[in-house]
Amino acid sequence: MKPSPFNYYRADSVGNALALLQEHGDDAQILAGGQSLMAMMNLRLLAPEALIDINSIKELSGITQEDGVIRIGALTRHSEVEHSEVVAEHLPLLKMAIRHVGHAAIRNRGTLGGSISLADPAAEMPACAVALNAEIEVRGPSGTRRIAADKFFHGLFETELQADELLTAVCFPLATPEAHSAFNELARRHGDYALVGVAIHGPVIGGTYGALRIVYFGVGDQAILASNAAQVLEGQSLTDETLSRAQEALDGDLDPSSDLHGSAEFKSHLARVLLGRALKQLAE
Repeated sequence: MKPSPFNYYRADSVGNALALLQEHGDDAQILAGGQSLMAMMNLRLLAPEALIDINSIKELSGITQEDGVIRIGALTRHSEVEHSEVVAEHLPLLKMAIRHVGHAAIRNRGTLGGSISLADPAAEMPACAVALNAEIEVRGPSGTRRIAADKFFHGLFETELQADELLTAVCFPLATPEAHSAFNELARRHGDYALVGVAIHGPVIGGTYGALRIVYFGVGDQAILASNAAQVLEGQSLTDETLSRAQEALDGDLDPSSDLHGSAEFKSHLARVLLGRALKQLAE
């Protein structure tokens, strides 16, 4: 398949990109890595009239530490995140998860901002952003605003990002010394989208769990914060009884639907299994 005809524009600054977005509105799509966008266009799932290429905007790339946060520019490639010493030291959850994003060729081109703005419910990066309590930085005609990750995602491929706004960065707060992370997913093949996945971040002191952020992906129309399970675990250490109660609490957090990849019961079972695996990772 080939995409429908479209007009191509190369933006040389954020201001230029915003002007093009205002001019074309809902008929425009932003081209960053293009690893999802071009496939969707080739399948005629998307048919934008205008394609705005932002790859020449250098200020949208890079990983910096500033004001208590790790700021990752929207155009930063997955491979750069994967091999960053700053990420490895301060955001180990991203380091764990990024290896599951597609394959090396995809990570060389795909961008963090593209993954976040697409909001695929089976993708790793949106779930990690929620687990790490990140803020999504967007810029529009009215200026720059930051949106909490757990408020940014609205549903299947839907976000808080407006048609005239551009995602410019993702800002992750620096973790406290007692914070730990765990990541686990099950996919048919490495690099495929997850059937079910979980990302966990939060304090573990002397084997006792604090206020964990447990986020599932692949089991709903967006990344899901499992607050009931986290509440059961808070102040507890890992025992068979604690794990069993937390797994039961997932029934109040998750409501997966049956699809081509498995039944709702199958996905609920996988979610419970992954919780046990991830909690053992944290305990270790």
